[in-house]
Amino acid sequence: MFEKLFMLVKSNAGTAVIDNPLIPAKNHEAIINDASSSIIDVLKGQIETGKLKDMIKYFDYPGIYNNNPLIGTTVNKFANKLNNYYGLSPEDALTTANALMPKVIQQLIDQSQKENNEFSLNHLLEMIGGANINGVLKQLNIA
Repeated sequence: MFEKLFMLVKSNAGTAVIDNPLIPAKNHEAIINDASSSIIDVLKGQIETGKLKDMIKYFDYPGIYNNNPLIGTTVNKFANKLNNYYGLSPEDALTTANALMPKVIQQLIDQSQKENNEFSLNHLLEMIGGANINGVLKQLNIA
């Protein structure tokens, strides 16, 4: 699953990372990896901070959230990495993160809604948090 997420990020990294004159070619792979880990960190954080129910809603009803908090949190986390580890100014880091992360998160959410997909919400939860979605949903009285 992590490899597929890396490939999803990489397939969207053209303008934001690969063609970005502020990012040296030697850093492309590392930055794509950091973008992927930012997504994992945010999803894991949702689980660990008791916001699993909200996360499920974002995945089940993505169209009703104009400003999806998952996207905003992921953009900020990735922008901080770009600023702290790759020397991009805060403004450039935020611009780069905004050029990449919303597309990736939206594609991740779209793909999660397809059956038998490695990005299904159940599979994501199992890989990230070790949780079984059916048991979790019963505990949350969603199922």
